Amino acid sequence: MKVLVTGGAGFIGSHIVDQLLEKGHEVVIIDNMSSGKETNLNPKAAFYRIDMEDAKIQEVFQREKPKTVIHQAAQTVVQTSVRQPVYDAHMNILGTINLLEAARLYGTKKFVYASSAAVYGDPQYVPIDERHPVGPLSGYGISKYTPEQYLRVYQQMYGMEFTILRYANVYGIRQDPQGEGGVISIFIDKVLAESPFTIFGNGEQTRDYIYVEDVAKANLAALKAGNNEVFNIGTGVHTTLNQLVEKLQQISGKALETIYEKERLGDIKHSYFTVNKAKNNLHWTPEVSLDEGLRKTYQYYSLQNSTKIL
Repeated sequence: MKVLVTGGAGFIGSHIVDQLLEKGHEVVIIDNMSSGKETNLNPKAAFYRIDMEDAKIQEVFQREKPKTVIHQAAQTVVQTSVRQPVYDAHMNILGTINLLEAARLYGTKKFVYASSAAVYGDPQYVPIDERHPVGPLSGYGISKYTPEQYLRVYQQMYGMEFTILRYANVYGIRQDPQGEGGVISIFIDKVLAESPFTIFGNGEQTRDYIYVEDVAKANLAALKAGNNEVFNIGTGVHTTLNQLVEKLQQISGKALETIYEKERLGDIKHSYFTVNKAKNNLHWTPEVSLDEGLRKTYQYYSLQNSTKIL
């Protein structure tokens, strides 16, 4: 199957590309390289450096005619959406619509979309299931939810199938230390630099942290399952930031200096998923525990850091 992956040079997208190629799929990457890296590009995939809003997207679809799109490219930082809401909306909403139009015009059969836990807002109950009311607290949450509605309309009007995957906090190898979703990479970066890091609030806020390879597997599962459905992609396990610090101290063997500051506007206190629907319908289960994932991630960046020093 020919699969087009947007953001295929990025953190999650590059892992998806690697797994697709391992399974024998033909892969096309679209990435503007604003946050993607050349080192993440798999040389076995076709690559187009282009913005999501660019009209030339249609030329790529006309030439490649992918059967499925896995859409990972996005503006992913909550605080950026607060400071620059127009930019956030352009990237996440208009960029997705442009992609959908190209997919419609050139015969794409299915669209797998990376959404976010941010669409739920401040949870009315936990764990969060897919029936939980939507109530974004930030522009980012709004800009990730709006394309979900376009997907439903495109399915009804044009017959294009979709699967929506709402991610919990994804972490792992290749993640840049930026944004709320990158809290683990931020912490590891600070550990290796032996510098203090900041927690906004008292550190008792909880998140569901899922390893990137498990997220990539969920996207591959969605190629053939879960048509026209929404799935939470997490672990079902909640961890506080303070617990995260303790785990990193144990793994690194270093005492970490932590600075606590005032909570940020738009931050959510508690969020974790139930993933039973994904287990039952996608036949997918997260396999990497937080302890194992943190160890893998720390070892990877520790080795990279040692190489830089040498």
